[in-house]
Amino acid sequence: MKILLTGAAGFIGRHIATALTDAGHHVTPLDIRTGTDVRDPTALDRLLPGTDAVCHQAAKVGLGVSLADLPDYTSTNAHGTAVLLAAMARHHTPRLVLASSMVVYGEGAYTCPDHGPVRPRPRDPDDLARGAFDPRCPHGDHHLNPATINEDAPTDPRNAYATTKLTQEHLAATWARETGGTAIALRYHNVYGPHMPADTPYAGVAALFRSALHAGRPPRVFEDGAQRRDFIHVRDVAAANLAALTRGGHPATLTAYNIATGHPHTVGEMATALATAHGGPHPITTGEYRLGDVRHIVAAPDRARTHLGFTATIPFTDGITEFATAPLA
Repeated sequence: MKILLTGAAGFIGRHIATALTDAGHHVTPLDIRTGTDVRDPTALDRLLPGTDAVCHQAAKVGLGVSLADLPDYTSTNAHGTAVLLAAMARHHTPRLVLASSMVVYGEGAYTCPDHGPVRPRPRDPDDLARGAFDPRCPHGDHHLNPATINEDAPTDPRNAYATTKLTQEHLAATWARETGGTAIALRYHNVYGPHMPADTPYAGVAALFRSALHAGRPPRVFEDGAQRRDFIHVRDVAAANLAALTRGGHPATLTAYNIATGHPHTVGEMATALATAHGGPHPITTGEYRLGDVRHIVAAPDRARTHLGFTATIPFTDGITEFATAPLA
């Protein structure tokens, strides 16, 4: 296949490029770092003819620093995707694999001892300030138990990045309906691995911890460290993209897949494992919080296993041990 890969020079993109090339596909790279912007229709008209599929990884990532980031998130993620989809329609490109994210869900799935499955209320800033980090039942003050979330759960983005990732999904669904194309959204959970960006507030928590360790500082764990996440190695994410480009999905619609291991860990556990493998210093738990963060989100990866034939293969301990000394970008 001839595949246009946007964000090809980025953290995840470079691993996808390797996986696709190793599998015998022809990769056409596009990345703003090398002078080609996904928002440039002229560049897309030059690169798209004859392309069998687009693997769209280009995006502004991370939680963001302030509301001043809103225009950039919207321009890069929403407008950039719209320009790309319009060009794909012009050139009759039939298949899209989109890098989406778990953040589109907002909070994960929960059950209440008295009310069963519930969607929790938004976390109260007063609760967070006094260290009460777990969300409450919408029908009272009951503590909730986190459960696995599947792709049919309601979406509830809580920050600029999440909102624009969901916008990308909606735009892709519109493109698929209008063109009869196949759109697949891969909802990445917490991706980590070699060549993560260093020392930037827009990086994921794994990169922030690894950057601190590299500088000789202890990783700073927010809240109480008990937030549950599914940490997945970037080479597994690349394998998921390869699978999605060659199977799965349905014409004229968008299908979403959780890309995760199915084996959650707390943020505190990850920080401790990383610090131990690196040789210290030991993480510190600060009690700090960010309003845009969610408490727990744990994935059900069954749909990707059934429809794409994808299962993550890199164990948490092995992946974290490698990452502890791997190069950062």
